[in-house]
Amino acid sequence: MSLRFVTKTIHAYLDYPVAMALITLPFVLGLGDSNVFALWLSVVTGVAAFVLTLLTDHHLGVVRILPYKFHMGVDLAVGLTFLAAPTLFGFSGIDALFYWLNGAAVVTVISLHKPEESVVSI
Repeated sequence: MSLRFVTKTIHAYLDYPVAMALITLPFVLGLGDSNVFALWLSVVTGVAAFVLTLLTDHHLGVVRILPYKFHMGVDLAVGLTFLAAPTLFGFSGIDALFYWLNGAAVVTVISLHKPEESVVSI
């Protein structure tokens, strides 16, 4: 039994709320004490994630011009960047915790992604 259960559909439904959380949570949590970049990295990433979702070729995409695999690659890059951000930029306290938890969540969701089945036509 495979542990990979995150389908393209599930991923699509996660995208918009995650983008909104990345935009709003830094203000709610008061990020930026250790480095103001801790506030703005999430906000800018959230806006970019929202636009990426709008442009992704899945059922919740509005202008479906970007392949889903590209979207997944960007998500992986964001997850790894978030995991490294506290070390790279000197984030500490809640700033560091926010990025470590979000980075781990993104990488986990990607690792649990269920590959799409290929349709073979005869």
